[in-house]
Amino acid sequence: MIRKYMPKKEILLVILVAFLIGSIGGAFFLEPIYQEVPSVMTAVERNMPNNEETLYLDLSSSNDLAELENNLSHTDGFKSYNEESVSISLWSFSDTEKSYFEEIVGNIDDHYKNYTVNSSGKITIYLADNYSASNALKSFSDWYKLVYGDTLSYAQVHSKLVIDASHLDEFEKNLLARGIVASKMEGPIQSSIDNANASMVSDTSFVLFTGAIGIFVAVLGIYFDSFVVYYRRLRKFLRTKQKR
Repeated sequence: MIRKYMPKKEILLVILVAFLIGSIGGAFFLEPIYQEVPSVMTAVERNMPNNEETLYLDLSSSNDLAELENNLSHTDGFKSYNEESVSISLWSFSDTEKSYFEEIVGNIDDHYKNYTVNSSGKITIYLADNYSASNALKSFSDWYKLVYGDTLSYAQVHSKLVIDASHLDEFEKNLLARGIVASKMEGPIQSSIDNANASMVSDTSFVLFTGAIGIFVAVLGIYFDSFVVYYRRLRKFLRTKQKR
């Protein structure tokens, strides 16, 4: 009602204040809700029957691997657990040393399904079915001690855990209590998180968007009477045209 009496500078000030209010409201009230969108989307996948989630675990050889497997297998929602490979870090290999290990590792144990040797000194041994990482480490450690007269100080075991998606929280808490965090997760829950994150805008863009909404509402309020007049004229024009 007082728009026609307002100087242009005051109109600009109203629009600026509207942008600030919209931005502040978006940052402090709406953004926390917006950030929960992935959690809401995963809640649906968690409750879908027969959904499975796969967790990839990188474990220290110092862990009690047998006890861990036994504990996981007796947790509700357990599907399967497999130790897939073992990584052993030695020293940086020369070309001659690298060639030597590439030739000899396969002869240490018949249960080595496959293996790779990196110039950085990392040897990764892939395990045959139903063959434990502990046995693979023991056979390699025995050979290493026989040849080099030393013992291995550290190795990493790579395992795959398949669970019922509805019990994901329980397994994550169980693992975290042992200082273990999944290095990678695959399944419908992780896919929904990835899709949600890919479709969501950045925090800055979201705040600017809420500021733009504030401007839109302010402009709508300032020029509301004009919009009403134009709307009535449009309705009158359409009615006249229909009668003709």
